[in-house]
Amino acid sequence: MPKDFRATALERAVGRRLAGWRAERELSLTEAGQRVGFSSAKLSMMENAVQPSAAVDIMALGYVYKVPTAEWQSVVLQAQYAERLRRRTHNCDVGFDPAADFANLVFESTLLRVFTTDLVPSVFQLSGYTQAALQSDDPVRTARLAMAREAWSSRLADKDPLVVQAVFPEAVLRQVVGGPRVMKAQLLHLMEVSEHPAVSVQVVPRGAGAYPAMGSPFTLLSFPHRQHNDVAYLETFLRGEYVEEPGLTELCAQRFAGLCQVALDPGESLELIAEAAAEL
Repeated sequence: MPKDFRATALERAVGRRLAGWRAERELSLTEAGQRVGFSSAKLSMMENAVQPSAAVDIMALGYVYKVPTAEWQSVVLQAQYAERLRRRTHNCDVGFDPAADFANLVFESTLLRVFTTDLVPSVFQLSGYTQAALQSDDPVRTARLAMAREAWSSRLADKDPLVVQAVFPEAVLRQVVGGPRVMKAQLLHLMEVSEHPAVSVQVVPRGAGAYPAMGSPFTLLSFPHRQHNDVAYLETFLRGEYVEEPGLTELCAQRFAGLCQVALDPGESLELIAEAAAEL
């Protein structure tokens, strides 16, 4: 067993699959261990992910339990991937932080599709709004958001400016971040930038009910070079993450298209933003 082994969630899922195989055949740990040639203690540790499950041991269990080949092969692949993931996580810090890199991708992109759920999109935030939203307790993240905003604003005068399509729920307009003065300034700024030809702002009205990607904010970036696939950026207060698998980024694009259909058109959205600003 690796020193100081800590099972990943995937390794724990593998253990549950192994336990499920045994339970389906109504075998005790002792009976199953005797059939496969393991001690009951080893089998218990595998099922409870107290130790990693080796591919050859999973194969042996699959054979003894008469599990369909495709099924045990799938579990073997999961176990092998989980081990690689754990080794990379614990032993290989490549020093790459997507949250710190995000502004660079904004600068390089040609299209930004942004869906937020609680805040004005970062590229449109005023500094006072950003500081209030983060409650001044995260200066590093504040600086990173400022870099993303600057990367976008520096592209406004380009011959081919960065196109930004933003969608967010009406609640973003009603959440008075930083007090009425800060929030009104932010809404007026949002109105100003929304009139730029390279910017589209759409608001999902309160009466829309459920809508695509509800509660799951994301930013989808597209690039000018054919060799550069779309990248989805996800962020929490813990960390930022890039998602680059084409199938997953396509799902993001589909969700965004669905959001645009549910949301008010840009003209109606501008009227709603103006209404919210007038109420402050």
